[in-house]
Amino acid sequence: MAAAWACPLDFSPPKLTVVLDAKTATRELIDKSGQFVVQVPTARQAGLTFTLGSNSLKTTPDKLVRSGVELLRMDGFDLPFVSGCSAWLACRVIPAKGIRDWFDLFIAEIVGAWADRRIFRDGHWQFENADPEWRSLHYVAGGHFYAVGEAVDVSV
Repeated sequence: MAAAWACPLDFSPPKLTVVLDAKTATRELIDKSGQFVVQVPTARQAGLTFTLGSNSLKTTPDKLVRSGVELLRMDGFDLPFVSGCSAWLACRVIPAKGIRDWFDLFIAEIVGAWADRRIFRDGHWQFENADPEWRSLHYVAGGHFYAVGEAVDVSV
């Protein structure tokens, strides 16, 4: 599922939040397993991201095959990681049933993190030094996306 509302929450331990509508098939899967992956798609994956976000597993159960998604595995995790992303975060849901029921908001601890070394190394994103197709993709609405732009540095 492509989800537009994901946000970092804390650093130690690392946590994030995501909003997942109760009507989605992905929500059902996460409710059952207690885990999920946040993938950071690239500008090159805009069409794929839009397709996945526009089709539900409930009505199109083979949407991953139809869209040509290639999955990869990370050692120690039985989760679907989408090949070609710039980063992946394996997450474990922190029980907060009321928040999920009232707001469709999930709080999760990040239990595994990986990034493509072409764009993340030495603890920093390197988008300005990589091909623009590797820039992270951010959805606005109606098929409209933005990719991360140029770096802006401040003297410290």
